[in-house]
Amino acid sequence: MRRTLLRAVLMTGAAFVSLPFLGAPVAAHDFRAGDLAIDHPWTRAVGAAAPTAAGYMVIRNTGAAPDRLVSAETPRAARIEMHEMSVTDGIMRMRPIAGGIPLPPGGEVRLAPGGLHLMLIGPQGGFEQGARVPVTLVFEHAGRITVELAVDAPGGRGTAPHQGH
Repeated sequence: MRRTLLRAVLMTGAAFVSLPFLGAPVAAHDFRAGDLAIDHPWTRAVGAAAPTAAGYMVIRNTGAAPDRLVSAETPRAARIEMHEMSVTDGIMRMRPIAGGIPLPPGGEVRLAPGGLHLMLIGPQGGFEQGARVPVTLVFEHAGRITVELAVDAPGGRGTAPHQGH
């Protein structure tokens, strides 16, 4: 496949294209800014009347300095809050996270169902499976990084292949 791709690039006259991507697979739905990498941001499909939706992803800090996710925003919801779910004495609780989500140097934070997540309050127009929801993550040091939440099926676990990324 690499040889075929290289031949196609050269035959189309696109020899100016850099080819280092041929050595390793490129993640199709990941975002990177400076020392931060955001892997596979996703959400579940919700109807137009849904009061909330949730956003999930893995945020990796590859740098030597800590950072912090301090807020998030989207034109597709009234607001976004950072939440944490926990189970205490058999009772599931969800609470907002004050002060943001710390990102230790060389570490990663998983926003996933049943744990840390972005709570999109008042999603507008519903989220249809296969669509994208733009979200701007605001970090204490890295600044603003815009990602797209891939919309999975209702009840999905973020493992479905997402076309077109």
